[in-house]
Amino acid sequence: MSRRLSPERIAGLVEGAASVAGQVELSGLLRSTVEIAMELTGARYGALGVLGEHGQLVHFLHVGMDEEEAIAISHLPTGRGVLGTITRAGRTLRLDNVSTHPDAVGFPPGHPPMHTFLGVPVRVGNRVFGNLYLTDKEGGFSEEDETLVEFLALTAGSAVSTLQLQERLRRAALLEERERIARDLHDSIIQDLFAVGLSIQAQANQIDPIHADVRARLDRAVEKLDETITALRRFIFDLRPPVWARPTLRQQLADLVGQLSAPYQTQVNLDVSCPRELPPPQLADELLAVVKEALSNALRHSGAGAVDVQVDGNEERVVVTVADDGAGFDPGRVRRGMGLANMAERVQSAGGTFHLDTAPGKGTVVRASFPA
Repeated sequence: MSRRLSPERIAGLVEGAASVAGQVELSGLLRSTVEIAMELTGARYGALGVLGEHGQLVHFLHVGMDEEEAIAISHLPTGRGVLGTITRAGRTLRLDNVSTHPDAVGFPPGHPPMHTFLGVPVRVGNRVFGNLYLTDKEGGFSEEDETLVEFLALTAGSAVSTLQLQERLRRAALLEERERIARDLHDSIIQDLFAVGLSIQAQANQIDPIHADVRARLDRAVEKLDETITALRRFIFDLRPPVWARPTLRQQLADLVGQLSAPYQTQVNLDVSCPRELPPPQLADELLAVVKEALSNALRHSGAGAVDVQVDGNEERVVVTVADDGAGFDPGRVRRGMGLANMAERVQSAGGTFHLDTAPGKGTVVRASFPA
């Protein structure tokens, strides 16, 4: 690009390059590049072919043909022939007659005749983004035309790179906003719903047993809240990006244990031995629900001095155990509101097994095993 240009043509190039660089959309940038290249050189036809990862044409924008001419062509170029030569060589090609080039494969049916040709790669960084094609300049393209178009292609490549960077920044900003919304949902709304559920459970325990229908309605309300929390969690996990996608299982369990045990004097011990990637989100929801129900029962009904919550996991299974040193009970005379049937059904629906070990004066152990 060391060839000298006349002041007039330099002025035209600067004006055209500024127009290309000022485009804010890729489609407008590509069309502007072709139109300005035609204007600078006097070409009758112009086109820009965008290349895919493997060098194939994935988009072909053409200027100079009217609608009837374009419709008459049987198919757009596929990147073979002379057009493919520019892609393979990665350098400018200037011809007096494109049809006589050794790589020429002819024009598709209905294509207007074209003779003089100038093709220039458009690079984005070290990669050839596409090729700029100009044809049918009366008298042929000159070295000066070649230099002008190479400078213009350089500007276009830089402008494409800038637009791509802006798009990445916009996506990053969008992901950040999605993350903020997801975090607000998790830290505020879900926690509020959780607190409401605990409050309803506490009120239900104060109701006289003769009002069984009222307690049953309150239990159903708590179940509905649990379902809503689960649905919101799944929505959050779809909404937020994988960067922070989900707190670790240990964090979630620690939050849950802290919230449930806060109103009680009972000592609750938590032990988690599970790889970070386990369990998957949907299974984690079921696991957390079991811990919540079993720990709530132990805190409210057992009179225990200590409760141990343990989660062990490997590539095959994840096992959660909630054990207390409290009064225990007769499983054949299960008290209302303990949700044991719901826990068992939830675990079995997830493909797991549920086991309850208790007796009066013995304490209680709830164990649920899930496939990883």
